[in-house]
Amino acid sequence: MNKTAIVHARVEPRTKKKAEGILRKLGMSPTEAIRLFYRQICLRGGLPFPVLIPNDLTRETLNKSARGQDVETFDSLDKMFETWEK
Repeated sequence: MNKTAIVHARVEPRTKKKAEGILRKLGMSPTEAIRLFYRQICLRGGLPFPVLIPNDLTRETLNKSARGQDVETFDSLDKMFETWEK
């Protein structure tokens, strides 16, 4: 006999709407996604992805990017890669 347990979680409405739109495109319900997440936690003995605290350089770079500072844009990947070779 299968037993079920209920999981309650509060999520920002905007985040919920965006995530559920993505899940729909994947053909998954929120319940299926949560089940998959829980199964992966059990199989891996932890979260199924790395959770890291960014170092100071990464944190500052992300903050600058969010403010639109020091952001470079390119017309193509090739042009971006060209700048790496200099």
